[in-house]
Amino acid sequence: MTIAKVCTVAGAAARSGAGIQADLKTFQELGVYGFTAITAINAKHPNKEKSLFIQPLDAIEAQLLIINEQEDLDALKTGMLFSKEIIELVSDWLATTNIQNIVVDPVMFGKFGSPLLDFDAMETLKSKLIPQATIITPNMPEATYLLNGQEITSVADLQDAARDLLKLGPKYVLVKGGRLEGPAIDVLYDGHKMIKLEAPRIDTIHTNGAGCSYSAAITAELAKGKSIEEAVFNAKKFVTAGIKRFIPFEVVPGMIDHRAYKMYDEDEVTMTEVGI
Repeated sequence: MTIAKVCTVAGAAARSGAGIQADLKTFQELGVYGFTAITAINAKHPNKEKSLFIQPLDAIEAQLLIINEQEDLDALKTGMLFSKEIIELVSDWLATTNIQNIVVDPVMFGKFGSPLLDFDAMETLKSKLIPQATIITPNMPEATYLLNGQEITSVADLQDAARDLLKLGPKYVLVKGGRLEGPAIDVLYDGHKMIKLEAPRIDTIHTNGAGCSYSAAITAELAKGKSIEEAVFNAKKFVTAGIKRFIPFEVVPGMIDHRAYKMYDEDEVTMTEVGI
């Protein structure tokens, strides 16, 4: 039996709702085999003023070199890379591979607003990694930072941001509008078509890992041969189903349920083409 192979290069989250752990759960549920390269560990130490433990560059490089021995990855995603040096390492390594489907999730902030990207890493992200991307998947704050403070407060602003982000060099841009009022609307743009994806607003704080899982689901679907539009549509359904059937935690916001899409499906997400 053959199985599509994917990789996630990202941070690990101690509560296991986001990051590498969310990616692997997504890969498993969508029927692909997941490799990992861990860039950092996110875990707030109760006795120290530290919550992010960055891995040494040679440890990250060793993981990438082992993964590259496969030589048959069908898709790869990046998540939290944190520093200029890690972004350079991953970007340079990617340029030596023949991976066709590259999903860049430009992770910049944690669930509670903690910084997950060094300030001086932004230009390297924009100049070295994003131009290699098949698709980038910023949320509203990330899109704003990538666009030097451009305000996003409406669906029209999402569309403007997608147009401007495409100029950074990816083939597709998905701007996620989950922080807007009303339905959860995202826009997908490739320079020729603007597509709006819409799901009902779900009243919950338990959305930990939603963004990571969204980009991981896109990665899995691309690895299985889906088009970008199909991959994004299926990923939106996957995450919406997971948010609807969230797993609550007692002391912090809980996570999405990665089992939900397979168990219950999802029929409330729509995808329509709008004017460019």
